[in-house]
Order: sequence, then structure tokens, then C-alpha cells
Amino acid sequence: MLTAQQVTAQEVYLAHLRLKIDPALAQKYPIFAGKPYPLGRCKEVRNAIQDLLKAELAKEPVAAPLQPLKALLDSGLTLEPVWGSLRDEYFQNALVAGPWYIDAANDTVNPNKPRVEIRLLAESGFGAITSFEQFVKIARSYWEVDVYRNEIFPALAPFLPLVCVSHTGVSWFAAANDDMLLLARDSAFELVERVLPTLPAPPPALTDKWHSAAASVDMPSQLLKAQTRSAQAMCQHYRSEGKHQDILFRDEVVLAYLSLPVNVQV
Repeated sequence: MLTAQQVTAQEVYLAHLRLKIDPALAQKYPIFAGKPYPLGRCKEVRNAIQDLLKAELAKEPVAAPLQPLKALLDSGLTLEPVWGSLRDEYFQNALVAGPWYIDAANDTVNPNKPRVEIRLLAESGFGAITSFEQFVKIARSYWEVDVYRNEIFPALAPFLPLVCVSHTGVSWFAAANDDMLLLARDSAFELVERVLPTLPAPPPALTDKWHSAAASVDMPSQLLKAQTRSAQAMCQHYRSEGKHQDILFRDEVVLAYLSLPVNVQV
């Protein structure tokens, strides 16, 4: 276990590492949903710190504040990137080393908070997202968005069931990450089928915008073309065909999604 003094020393050291990466990240990602860096950039910050921290831990000798962490890793623990819910208020990207939660992007929701926070995972309030209802609840309050069910591209919906629209009219497909895709597949799309009836259908103008975007794609996937089944019916259809177990089909869905613009303006 780390002592309180060791935790503080590591927090200070990682905060100094943030000073090394922040200028480049702020230049590359100056704005997120109308808010300045670092707001909303927990993934980018986490990834950059992870890369830099790996390099620091590989040095000989390892800097004194990192030596307790190096000892934990040498004992067999691993430093893993994680994504999930922080107190069901925010989405957060962080690092975990055994029982320790290492948040080097602690200021990406509230810029007045310290850049870095290290706590016992059990006391951090961080946990996996286990349902699409939980995701929707966090997204609505944290991102300040409306969330619709994906009747825009029903063939993608069992994997990507949620469509967000911000107060500025920017729309994107939410829950498009490995964790949520795995949640959909592991439940044989039953968790997706459960959330869909709780969400409103997308407005026609939103559907038209996304269909126009799909029409402009070079050689669009068949998955982006009109479907006769609803999103909910597609879940049942894919389940009966075992699509949740088909990793190649999962990749086909992801490629179809990636062929679309990141977002459209409604």
C-alpha cells in the first residue's frame, strides 16, 4: 500500500508531467462543446500522461516520487487505462494500478480542481457503466444533451443505439467506445433493446441530416442504407443470427460508423 506522503508526492510529480503535455494538447484540442481545454478532454489527457508515465517508469533510476508505484508494478500489478462513471455524475478516463485509482485529468470537469488525484479505487466513486440507462442519465446532465434512439441507421442501432444533440445543435452517435460496444454484445443486445423504448425517436430534421451525410460517403456500407426493421427489431434479428458473437461483423459496423462524419449540425 502507498502511504499518504507517497500519494501526495506522486500527485505533485504527475501534476508536473501535466505541465509538459498541456501546451501541446491545448493547441490540438482547444475547444470541446464550446468549452476551453482541458474541459471534456479526460481521454486525451489520460492517454498522454499514460505514455509519458510509462517512459518515466522505464528510466534508470526512476524518479523518487514514482519509486513506490514502480515497486507496485514490479510486484505484478499492471497500470491499466479505464473508462467509466465517476459518482454517476461524469464520464471519466483514468488509470488503475491494483487498488489505486490515478486520475491525471481531475480538472477536465471543473478546472478549479487539482490536476491530479490519487485515491484507493474503492473510495474513488469510480466504476464501470453497466447499462445504457446509466449512460443516458450521465450524458443528459454532464453533456447537457438530448438523447434519441438510433432509428436513423437501424442496422447500427444494436451496437450504437444512442444519438445525442447538444444545445447548440451538434449531433453525434454516443456510446461509441469499446466498453459500450462490449456491453451491447455481452448482453446479446438485450440491454440495448431495453433502453430503446425509453428514448424518443429522432426528429425528422435530424434523420435527414445524417442521411445526407451518409449519402456523401464514398461507397457507403449497406448498413447505412434504408432498413425495413426498427432499431428494436434489429436487436432481435441480430440476436437470432448470433451477430453479438461475430467479431468480424462488429468490425463491419464500426467501419460503417467511422465512415460517417464525427458529427453534424442540425
